[in-house]
Amino acid sequence: MNNIVLIGFMGSGKSSVGKLLAEQTHRTYIDLDQKIEEDAGDSIPNIFKKEGEEGFRMRETEVLRELSSRDSTVISTGGGIVEREENLSVLKEHGPVIYLHASFEEISARLQEDESRPLWSKPEAERRSLLEKRLPVYKEWADYLVNTDQKSIDDVVAEINSLI
Repeated sequence: MNNIVLIGFMGSGKSSVGKLLAEQTHRTYIDLDQKIEEDAGDSIPNIFKKEGEEGFRMRETEVLRELSSRDSTVISTGGGIVEREENLSVLKEHGPVIYLHASFEEISARLQEDESRPLWSKPEAERRSLLEKRLPVYKEWADYLVNTDQKSIDDVVAEINSLI
């Protein structure tokens, strides 16, 4: 059984959707950010502090490559997976790429109290700019787009199941 790859901005629902999707499709679930933390023995905020965003992105690509040999897996990527062009070919090897889209307003509501995301702590204008920069890349890289605004996790998973 092939893999399913979830991409999208932070707060779009990749982790929540990925877990349920894996359960319903009898696949293993892997959260790329969690795997990076496990391999590094450190949190993402600390990796950002110690190595900067570029160091984190290098780790992200390495872990993604390691996962390319897996099968029957739902892979939830970090929101910045699209920051490195070389990740595209690796993602496409995994299986269908599904972009979980959420509006800036929806993301803001979901992440209101979340302090674990280094890029979300930046001023609102920078966060909006980052989303606007990544939006066309998410769309370009995706085989399917699923809007998660105002939808339950069950509804999003059902929509993905109807697409794959």
